[in-house]
Amino acid sequence: MGANCFGAAFIAAVLAVGTGVADAKTFRYSTTGDILGLDPYTNNEGPTNTMKSNIYEGLIHRSYDLSLSPGLATEWTQVDPLTWEFTLRQGVKFHNGNDFTADDVLVSYERIKQPASNMTFVVASIDKVEKVDDYKVRIVTKYPDPTLLLNMPNFWIMDKEWLEANNAMDIAEGASVSTYANLNTNGTGPFKVVEWQPDTQVVLEPNADWWGEPQHNLTQAIFKPIGNDATRVAALLSGEIDLMYPVPLQDIPRVNDDPTSTVMEGPELRTIFLGFDQHRDELMDMPGSGKNPFKDVRVRKAFYQAIDINLIQKRVMRGASRPAGLMIAPGINGYPKDLDVRFPYDPEASKQLLAEAGYPDGFPVTLDCPNDRYVNDEEICKAVVPMLKRVGIDIKLNAQTKSLHFQKIGRSGTPWETSFFMLGWTPGSYDAHNPLMQLMTVDGEGQGTWNSGRFSHPRVEELTDMIAGETDVDKRNAMIAEAMEIHRDQVGHITLHQQALAWGVRSDTVADVKQRPQNDVDLRYVTMK
Repeated sequence: MGANCFGAAFIAAVLAVGTGVADAKTFRYSTTGDILGLDPYTNNEGPTNTMKSNIYEGLIHRSYDLSLSPGLATEWTQVDPLTWEFTLRQGVKFHNGNDFTADDVLVSYERIKQPASNMTFVVASIDKVEKVDDYKVRIVTKYPDPTLLLNMPNFWIMDKEWLEANNAMDIAEGASVSTYANLNTNGTGPFKVVEWQPDTQVVLEPNADWWGEPQHNLTQAIFKPIGNDATRVAALLSGEIDLMYPVPLQDIPRVNDDPTSTVMEGPELRTIFLGFDQHRDELMDMPGSGKNPFKDVRVRKAFYQAIDINLIQKRVMRGASRPAGLMIAPGINGYPKDLDVRFPYDPEASKQLLAEAGYPDGFPVTLDCPNDRYVNDEEICKAVVPMLKRVGIDIKLNAQTKSLHFQKIGRSGTPWETSFFMLGWTPGSYDAHNPLMQLMTVDGEGQGTWNSGRFSHPRVEELTDMIAGETDVDKRNAMIAEAMEIHRDQVGHITLHQQALAWGVRSDTVADVKQRPQNDVDLRYVTMK
């Protein structure tokens, strides 16, 4: 899907590859599931965001090493504690040929902050965006925001003329929606989408008019979602694809032993956790009871202490995980190392807590889990089920593809149709305020977008607001630590672990690819042999 009809471009690209053009470099890669859509603001989901970042650009770009560099802005200056001026890059064109100007920044700001947007957190601190001239904008924040620049790479800029011409200003909420902007693209980025066949492939080609100096040598990139682990590994080893992730943990030796393939491994900054419905007065799994056990911290702690995270690490994750006591990983700005301690595994204590809370015989609940999003996600949930059954919980597992999972536990339709769920989170700003804002609070603009269990604590709400505008690093870190400790002690969620990265790469076709700690493939940094 593209700004214009992509048929001719796609045929030309296929002919170029099929007729053996000497410099044709096609990169084929795969992960477990398809993208959810192409609207920059409709979904906030890792692989989907990665695809969009190839097509759309922010004022600032975040490189593979997490450093910030000029994007659609060439420079920026802080005029006073609340005011920033961004000088825009001149001569930039959208994929359809329209010129990029300040008007596009202004309309993008108005669009991203719509209530249905999943990306409101990016601009939550902004009071207004003003046009100084065609190539300069002034951003005024509500308070001094130490994370403004960290969020700018996620503020993807859209084309005002294109949005208006296609009646695409309004955002529809949902994991996958059929709006014009979710099915078509028109960015300024280094790649264009020339075809998207949902659940089959996304075909991209370089933007010949991109303003930057390409670091890749690709003539085409083809993303193919392959949900089945064995099929994905076989596709890599047979040469059908050049890169796949994640490599199933049990297959890492097999891929490394193949003379044409290798496994790239590294740490990931994503925390995997379980959450509970702490909002409804009656749990969805207990109709007619008038009770929601998860409102009681004793029940939440009982669930936590019934889960043997060390067994999951050893048996399910094969050692490729780091058990987590907090909702943020080492490497995230504000991480308080001394608080990253888990409650002990103690099923007898779990039974006692359940009895004290009035549930000596347990209660029924459904665990909602994806089966194609995180490393061994369904297997983790399958391991959790018998652990909770041993302490008396009548638990059922509902594992499904990520689009259905996120539709169920997200805000679309009847909000948060879940009682107990799995989710994973890498802070988009790489700062602790991001998960506090989106996962652990509910009461402000841009807050609680993925707080599917609607955990809320008055002091955490207060601290999160204070952290947003605190520029003294020591004071800010102390407030982050206090908020994280309250959340941990209240068992707002059950933290599980940070998973390890494992990418399978064809060493005979791929010359270089940068493995980023957010576990995604940025086509800017791929070169083929």
